[in-house]
Amino acid sequence: MDAALRPCVLVCAGLDPSGGAGIQADIEAISAQGAHALPLVTALTVQDNNAVREVVPVDAGLLLRQAAVLADTMPIHAVKIGIPGNRENAEAIAGIVRMLRVRRAGLPVVLDPVLASGRGDSLARGDALAALAPLLAVTTLVVPNLPEAAALGISTTGADLPCPHVLVTGGHADGVDVVNRWLSAAGAREWRWPRLRGEFHGSGCTLASSIAARLALGDTMAQALELGQRYCDRTLAHAYAIAPGQRIPRRIYP
Repeated sequence: MDAALRPCVLVCAGLDPSGGAGIQADIEAISAQGAHALPLVTALTVQDNNAVREVVPVDAGLLLRQAAVLADTMPIHAVKIGIPGNRENAEAIAGIVRMLRVRRAGLPVVLDPVLASGRGDSLARGDALAALAPLLAVTTLVVPNLPEAAALGISTTGADLPCPHVLVTGGHADGVDVVNRWLSAAGAREWRWPRLRGEFHGSGCTLASSIAARLALGDTMAQALELGQRYCDRTLAHAYAIAPGQRIPRRIYP
């Protein structure tokens, strides 16, 4: 890689008009790590910082055309995937990953398997779980919370993992600490973070995107997980309010 070129992360995610989650969260978190985000908007949403009311997927052909132009122009060092919006978009994104890996073997792909909002609102047209199947087949690391891990059939023992690496986040559990567990063929490792008070909008996006950026910068998986979690914890500790309810992680510092 030319030392003058900033590493790029292709981001496929939905647009949250509140600015707290989705593509804006991804761009901010990736930029904070020193990488550059290439955003492909998979879906438009009607939502605020607390609830999702509508999801409108974009055309899958548009995603393919956008990615082709970007891939012809600049090297892509990682991919981060949020909500695909529907099964057609998931299949298109999986095809984009396969195309990119022809040019860059071993390209890391980080999937935030968002099945629903924090309140339980659906974030896909049709079966959100089924829409993830094409993406899991090309994913390097999936970052589910506990309910998402259960829906995906991921065991904390590390058996039958859907992809090479899994980071199960423990924010939905009880206890004074949040326990995040890394599962892979090499075994398991845990991180413990003091549980912060309140609820946050876009924490999963922040974590997955920061890890993808660290991988794009050349970190090992262990390094990317460590630094991504440290960064995410800091953003939550300094979260701010834009309205009643969930607070926004402070992803960009003065």
